[in-house]
Amino acid sequence: MKKADIGLIGLAVMGENLVLNMESKGFTVSVYNRTTSKVDNFMGARAKGKNIIGTHTLEELVDSLEKPRKVMLMIKAGPAIDKTIDALIPMLDKGDIIIDGGNTHFPDTNRRTAYVESKGLLYIGTGVSGGEEGALLGPSIMPGGSPKAWPAVKPIFQTISAKVEDGSACCEWVGENGAGHFVKMVHNGIEYGDMQLITEAYHIMKTHLGMDADEMHEVFKEWNESELDSYLIEITRDILAYKDENNEPIVDKILDTAGQKGTGKWTAIAALDLGIPLTLIGEAVFSRCLSAIKEERVEASKILSGPKPVFNGDKKEFLNNLRDALFASKIVSYAQGYALMSEAAKEYGWKLNYGAIAMMWRGGCIIRSVFLNNIKEAFDNNPELQNLLLDPYFKEKIMNAQQGWRNVVAEAVRNGIPAPALSAALNYFDGYRSERLPANLLQAQRDYFGAHTYERTDKPRGEFFHTNWTGRGGNTVSTTYNA
Repeated sequence: MKKADIGLIGLAVMGENLVLNMESKGFTVSVYNRTTSKVDNFMGARAKGKNIIGTHTLEELVDSLEKPRKVMLMIKAGPAIDKTIDALIPMLDKGDIIIDGGNTHFPDTNRRTAYVESKGLLYIGTGVSGGEEGALLGPSIMPGGSPKAWPAVKPIFQTISAKVEDGSACCEWVGENGAGHFVKMVHNGIEYGDMQLITEAYHIMKTHLGMDADEMHEVFKEWNESELDSYLIEITRDILAYKDENNEPIVDKILDTAGQKGTGKWTAIAALDLGIPLTLIGEAVFSRCLSAIKEERVEASKILSGPKPVFNGDKKEFLNNLRDALFASKIVSYAQGYALMSEAAKEYGWKLNYGAIAMMWRGGCIIRSVFLNNIKEAFDNNPELQNLLLDPYFKEKIMNAQQGWRNVVAEAVRNGIPAPALSAALNYFDGYRSERLPANLLQAQRDYFGAHTYERTDKPRGEFFHTNWTGRGGNTVSTTYNA
């Protein structure tokens, strides 16, 4: 019996579809699930008659694999992965590869890579984006971990991944240790930001312009044929057109409480740890938290009041402004995400290829958009680019969109319509372009109450001073450090 090219553990939605994708591209796949009835059900239905081997034990799975063995885990992030790794290690030989394809937090992948390598094996932690359809037809794949493992899995991963127009695979080696899962985490953070921006545009259209779902469908359809062309705009267009059994827009009947699985929160926490102002994605995470306290909001709506939205302007002109605001804010979202990856690369010693990351996101994944070609070009033109806003293309686009962006945020504020991500993006832009910010007063306050010292504009950087503000303090100063 022919041995399998790769084994996969975990036959949930993503696992099943990845297996079928691999098999359809000519690979033989062995499968195992802790609940073995799932294996039998899969083998008797979707896998029937295909080059897929069903196994009922880990030993059977391992024995069915070609060497070097490649075992991919598509199971829930957390302790289950550690348990499975510990169970696999005694069965595997030197040079065999364990792959975690779930949404694992990157510090866990850093730890697991070191642990698995200490046992003479190789480890890959890879982000897989694209949902159910992407897994089946071609996802974006972001692998990192043991560099020696890449040649063995590269033919499989690049064959099953999504392809862009020129045939390039949306999969490339990201870097050592947890680099792959870090990049996937940032992808998900940007996804949070993009989704929040789109929902704010929808909310402004609905509550301020009084547009119905069919009218909004037409706007998003038009936007999807512009610079905003992307998967998330595309599905928003389709959602707004979808009718329920009563031929009414189903979107209007969906409860306004959003769930989350934690990757956006991890992105925001990583930004806080590394000192990167990831303001838009942070607001996107908090907006989901605010949506979740539905009952409290309902009660508050009976007690607290604000302005009643009134629109007196030119509707077509305002929609153009809204498109500009959405596009400019999207640029900021990616600028912040890339700034976070850049700082993480310095912190963890990763050599990230930012243009290649944009290409990995160009197809298969949730944030895929034509916009990513411009990001690749920006880093091709300047691999040391500090911030996307400084690239000539993005600078021109954001400057052209600036007035419409300001009009939309001002209109939202005047009419009491929450637009936290659109306004956070604008505030970041205004802060980033400011030669001087009021942090001088903030630093004076810190020195006043805590003797935290400050630097002076008329002295060299790195020289610190303390003022005895009250006359009662001494000359002792607090330790200087950066959180």
